[in-house]
Amino acid sequence: MTKKIVGYTISAVAEIYEIHPQTLRAYERNGLLTPSRSEGNTRLYTQPDLERLEMILNFTRELGVNLAGVEVILNMRRKMEQMQQEVGELMEFLHRQFNIDPALFSGVRNALVKIPPGKPARVPKSPPSKRS
Repeated sequence: MTKKIVGYTISAVAEIYEIHPQTLRAYERNGLLTPSRSEGNTRLYTQPDLERLEMILNFTRELGVNLAGVEVILNMRRKMEQMQQEVGELMEFLHRQFNIDPALFSGVRNALVKIPPGKPARVPKSPPSKRS
């Protein structure tokens, strides 16, 4: 038994997003989109494909990014998601291995540099230096 893929055809996607089907084909040629194919080799765009297309259109239409820039951004996003997953796995390992309380890191989940909350440290004032 073959698995049926449910998705939108290229003409339906082009109409929904008000773009030419050739634009979708160009995105596919550049590796930005990889729609599934039916048994008859028809492109079928799934929900994740549409979400990715919306990102591409936002970058190109709203932000003025060219296709090379879109490719760089999408690759960086993929790498960041992979790193976030690896950090999550590391945190789970530390929790299991060393019984570190995960609540310790809960308040800093979206921080650029994740450090546990604590009291601010006082920095002593140094005396002004004398110039010779």
